[in-house]
Amino acid sequence: MQPIITIEGLTKTYASGFQALKGIDLTVNRGEIFALLGPNGAGKTTLISIICGIVNASSGTVVADGHDIVRDYRAARGKIGLVPQELSTDAFESVWDTVRFSRGLFGKAPDPAYLEKVLRDLSLWDKKDSKIMALSGGMKRRVLIAKALSHEPKILFLDEPTAGVDVELRHDMWQMVHGLREDGVTILLTTHYIEEAEQMADRIGVINKGELVLVEEKATLMRKLGKKQLTISLQEPLEVVPAGLADLPLELSGDGASLVYTFDVQSEETGIAGLLRRLGEQGVDFKDLHTSESSLEEIFVSLVRAPSAQDTAPTPAPKPEATA
Repeated sequence: MQPIITIEGLTKTYASGFQALKGIDLTVNRGEIFALLGPNGAGKTTLISIICGIVNASSGTVVADGHDIVRDYRAARGKIGLVPQELSTDAFESVWDTVRFSRGLFGKAPDPAYLEKVLRDLSLWDKKDSKIMALSGGMKRRVLIAKALSHEPKILFLDEPTAGVDVELRHDMWQMVHGLREDGVTILLTTHYIEEAEQMADRIGVINKGELVLVEEKATLMRKLGKKQLTISLQEPLEVVPAGLADLPLELSGDGASLVYTFDVQSEETGIAGLLRRLGEQGVDFKDLHTSESSLEEIFVSLVRAPSAQDTAPTPAPKPEATA
């Protein structure tokens, strides 16, 4: 796929000596939804701020839709829309005036029809004459998105867009993001809500302590790092795993009432059929089986806890998936 953002060797060290970014290399493809995950202080907002021209990098290069953000900053910024974390709008302006003014800041000719479409898509049209101070928190956040879209950017950054909003508005925003992608806008999203990344993203990047831990297709990430487990509820508790089963990846629960079998989701042979046969041969009777699989949130937590040793990171506790 054609890249729309290319980042090479990007670093940022503040005057205090704090190194916020450490050699970031990243390519974001045109038309995709890319989710950047990381804990507080990981460097997400610093990275976005550098791309948007708000913060200066210490070293490295960033190219946005073919324009270097330093050498050709005016053209680069014209391609980018930013929805910041903080609500920062003129409280005494009307919705219509603030969105129209934002478009003018980028030298765009007036286009009332386009701005009307943006406000209608964000369910703001009936509020166009309202002062921003009179709007709810969720509506104010929609205004920020309208301002970011006012100059028809090709790249939209959403920095924690649903922080502090209700569930209904969050789902409305998810639908809006998918609509923007269909219109050809590339979305880069930072979020603390892992479900947002799981719901929307095509690819996921995990950043921790200024380093990009990994960048992966969402489905591939779930396959590679997710673990499946089969929990076998026993008829009678065991004190230890029978010696005849010691070669299998089995763990006995603390109360001895169940066995947990971990298997590779990428393998053609899970080994479950052979396991059940061998349980019978060992005289171990069971009354129930259920499988479980790691969620994206559990994978994320395991990566952040052990970013430099992904392959040896502790296996996350899977979530229930099915019951047999």
